[in-house]
Amino acid sequence: MIITRSPLRISLGGGGTDLPSYYREHGGFVLSAAIDKYVYITLHETFQPEFLIKYSATEVVQTVDEIKHPIIREALRMVPVSAPHLEIVSLSDIPAGTGLGSSGSFTVALLRALHTLNKEFVPRQELAEQACRIEIDILGEPVGKQDQYISSFGGITSFEFRQDGGVDVTPLQVSTETLYNLEDNLLLFFTGFTRSASAILAEQDRKTRGGDRGMIEHLHQIKQFGYESKAALEQGDLRRFAAIMHEHWERKKYRSKSMTNAVIDEFYELARANGALGGKLIGAGGGGFLMLYTEDKTRLRHALREAGLREVRMRFDFEGTMLVTRS
Repeated sequence: MIITRSPLRISLGGGGTDLPSYYREHGGFVLSAAIDKYVYITLHETFQPEFLIKYSATEVVQTVDEIKHPIIREALRMVPVSAPHLEIVSLSDIPAGTGLGSSGSFTVALLRALHTLNKEFVPRQELAEQACRIEIDILGEPVGKQDQYISSFGGITSFEFRQDGGVDVTPLQVSTETLYNLEDNLLLFFTGFTRSASAILAEQDRKTRGGDRGMIEHLHQIKQFGYESKAALEQGDLRRFAAIMHEHWERKKYRSKSMTNAVIDEFYELARANGALGGKLIGAGGGGFLMLYTEDKTRLRHALREAGLREVRMRFDFEGTMLVTRS
């Protein structure tokens, strides 16, 4: 039995500039942090001549080509395994559709497990690129490279997405005190809404490919916010980071009509009235988790719990994707 895990993530700046439609023309930049919430993959060789696959559904098939789950099917095509009798099970600490990059984490964890089964060592950069090839190039999903990369590397990490497709990976140079304060003062609350990011990202992708000046200028500004967020954190200026996050969210709402709704806006205003210095929805938008920065955690927690929101406590993950056990 092989068990792997890959962390989910929160985006700290520049999200959306990691889509090929943008970075191939302008270069992209994202600052991202892995958190201690994970997607797990279990591989188990069985005695039955079949693939038994369990996720939100269950599949029992004889060949790889019969597998309906697109990522599992394409991962097994990319990394063929000699075992004809295989059970694949996925579990996650947080449901999909909540903006924490679960699809990228799932793909990276699955590839890590398959390579482990084949006794192959694959560097983190190559693992992330394989995951990107499956989701972006093969399946044609309108997603970026942030999720696969931060899931593979972990930590609080900046990614420069070059026009030639290369990715430069740089851990954030932040003091221990700033790190602990950031970890303590960032709070995550589930809005109660789940959604697929594809529709929102597809709209951005379509407008960017079409040369929509408003969308491209918007993404230029989002990228600049990413650079400014990195500088603020490395200087230990967490209030400046929170202010940038607030401005980022205010501008991000105009990227798509599906970015937010009246209920989410009400939650955000309630948070701002109760000590949140900044915040935003994690991911493409439309639902998922509201991330807030505050220096008055007790007051903010009380207000949002009274409003019916559920907090998910988190810490940063610095291990990235890893093998949990092999037996």
